[in-house]
Amino acid sequence: MSILLLVLLAIVIVFAVPAVRMQVITRPVFSFFKKVLPPLSDTEKEAMEAGDVWWEGELFRGKPNWNTLHSYGKPALTAEEKDFIDNQVMTALTMIDDFDIVHNRKDLPPELWQYFKEQGFFALIIPKKYGGKAFSAYANSTIVSKLASRSVSAAVTVMVPNSLGPGELLTHYGTTEQKERWLPALAKGDEIPCFALTGPEAGSDAGAIPDVGIVCRQSFNGEEVLGLKLTWDKRYITLAPVATVLGLAFQMQDPDALLGDKVNLGITCALIPTDHPGVEIGRRHNPLDMAFMNGTTRGEQVFIPLDWIIGGPQFAGKGWRMLVECLSAGRGISLPALATASGHMATKTTTAYSYVRQQFGLSIGHFEGVQEALARIIANTYQLEAARRLTTTGIDLKVKPSVVTAIAKYHMTELGRDVINDAMDIQSGKGIQLGPKNYLGHPYMSNPISITVEGANILTRSLMIFGQGATRCHPYVLPEMEAAAMEDKEQAEEKFDALLLGHMGYACRNAFSALANALTGSRFASAPVCGETRQYYKDMSRISAALALLTDMSMLIMGGDLKRKEMLSARMGDVLSQLYLGSATVKLFEDNGRQQDDLPAVRYVMTQRLHLAAKALEDTVRNFPNRPVAWLLRVLIFPLGNHFNAPSDKQVTELVQGMMKPGPARERLTFLCPDFAGDTGGVAEVEQAFLAQYASRGLHKKLKKAQRSGALPAKVPMLTLFDAALEQAVITEEEHKQLLAADALRLAAILVDDFDKL
Repeated sequence: MSILLLVLLAIVIVFAVPAVRMQVITRPVFSFFKKVLPPLSDTEKEAMEAGDVWWEGELFRGKPNWNTLHSYGKPALTAEEKDFIDNQVMTALTMIDDFDIVHNRKDLPPELWQYFKEQGFFALIIPKKYGGKAFSAYANSTIVSKLASRSVSAAVTVMVPNSLGPGELLTHYGTTEQKERWLPALAKGDEIPCFALTGPEAGSDAGAIPDVGIVCRQSFNGEEVLGLKLTWDKRYITLAPVATVLGLAFQMQDPDALLGDKVNLGITCALIPTDHPGVEIGRRHNPLDMAFMNGTTRGEQVFIPLDWIIGGPQFAGKGWRMLVECLSAGRGISLPALATASGHMATKTTTAYSYVRQQFGLSIGHFEGVQEALARIIANTYQLEAARRLTTTGIDLKVKPSVVTAIAKYHMTELGRDVINDAMDIQSGKGIQLGPKNYLGHPYMSNPISITVEGANILTRSLMIFGQGATRCHPYVLPEMEAAAMEDKEQAEEKFDALLLGHMGYACRNAFSALANALTGSRFASAPVCGETRQYYKDMSRISAALALLTDMSMLIMGGDLKRKEMLSARMGDVLSQLYLGSATVKLFEDNGRQQDDLPAVRYVMTQRLHLAAKALEDTVRNFPNRPVAWLLRVLIFPLGNHFNAPSDKQVTELVQGMMKPGPARERLTFLCPDFAGDTGGVAEVEQAFLAQYASRGLHKKLKKAQRSGALPAKVPMLTLFDAALEQAVITEEEHKQLLAADALRLAAILVDDFDKL
């Protein structure tokens, strides 16, 4: 007992007496921390500092406050936004013939270009004082999604001016003179913008831009001015072939010290009219045969005055931060909108097609193999819509959530790919025969574009989500890194000492929380709601604590090497991502008013999110390089094993059965893909067939019953069966007409296009 008391007393003295703690703990740990601290490039530092920490910070720290999530509010359209969508957007949809756009014109028709310009489709984010719409991120996303439900080419043409580019950069950073010069013309469509960032040697590593602008003096408009001599070579630039104004990112250099003593000023953004001498708009690319404009631009020793820098000369060298902050917003709107549109369209058409398409005398939606894929489509669409709403909510709250938008970009485009693949599998021949009636082919062909652009998905997953999240969201790591960078050693140690105590308490809390929740099945974790979804909040809190613990141990053991352990960091990023997607799901359920017919989708999605998060945790621990630490982590995180299973067969069946009929639940997952009179794209055709067949389901049951009794022949063509039923008075004349009309719609829906010649 005396020895135990002495040990406890020694521990108390070490931690409670600052001088002793500094000597025994803080200085050795600080020295170790500085050794393992990963080196950060200037662009990495700027990326870390750019943007804001939002809901992902709560998820990363091990104890999410679910009331904070609910406090963000429900996204909603203003009356002006709703009117624009109900009128201008719906009118635009009636003007779209995507087969003609892609295969004949290789461009939007002139009347659609003109309509987009006149009605302000290119001005969604421009402030009203400059003639723009100043719509919310949620409205912007909704507009792009509705257009994408009919034409990816039209949607991309609209989304680019409203995403990363001159309009957004000018709105946030432009000088008064620049805004007054360019924004009204952009809003009216008199100017068409593009933004040139990507080049042959700089793709996902946009910080490695080789294009250069040299500060110099030269004659411009009859007088000698200070400016830049620019040389660039860019590719993959959307709208470049038709652009009248070019946003350009380049490395700015001042070798003659005309602006100061700094030679390399860093990445800078400028705005240049495309008719300016020396600007070359090159040949057009062909992005997977889609018709939106995409191409190259070059320039050799092109002189521009310094005041063409976006934001003016004072923003020289600040382009990377500008790009990261604006890209984080655009990345959370445009590409996720395309993916969500794919989900809504695939859910609408595939549930309808599965009902009207028959094999072996049954609708194919009754086969379990089809149900398994169909359930994934429905659940992934629910997830896409949930993530779209939560992400745009953050952007509309005027935060710049760079980690959240990286999660949205990667996971939503991948979910979009999964949705289209499953829809193609179910609709099979309907999906692979291109023609005016094929609504799946072009989204299927164009999907890899979303996967590739605005940061390739592989690198977004392995480097960005956890790499930024671990540093930005952790309550102690970034301040500790700042302490390590301080020049005054004594002040640095004092600051680190205060942080270290908090960090140790934080780590112990997360370790205890992870273990306690694992042993009790999260029974005592907090949740803001009652009912069936309550347990999902509790389980996410458990996984959040485990992620926080795993992150601390990874940083402690691997230090700077963690930056190179991309497979491990990607898995930990997956845990954070699944928690974010799960948060979006439960919030959508609350925002929708806890609709009971949404529960099958919520059950499937949340079971899948928790399963994937737990699997990512388990795989990280299994591959952890330090085996004793891996054993300890397994004991703390999964002391009783991993029991988070994938969705069950019962959940699959319940979900599909609920969505194979018209109703509010189906409408909530398909509203971004409207069907309207005059639609020649096949969507309205298959939907009308579905509604007609569903309305005739009672008559088909009557026919089946008569066949089983022998009153009607079995295994005969539909029209023969209908005629026999009328003859035998099984059905009335009116019912016969109803069946004939419904069957005509069914046949039209399952038929595919054919041509005299291609």
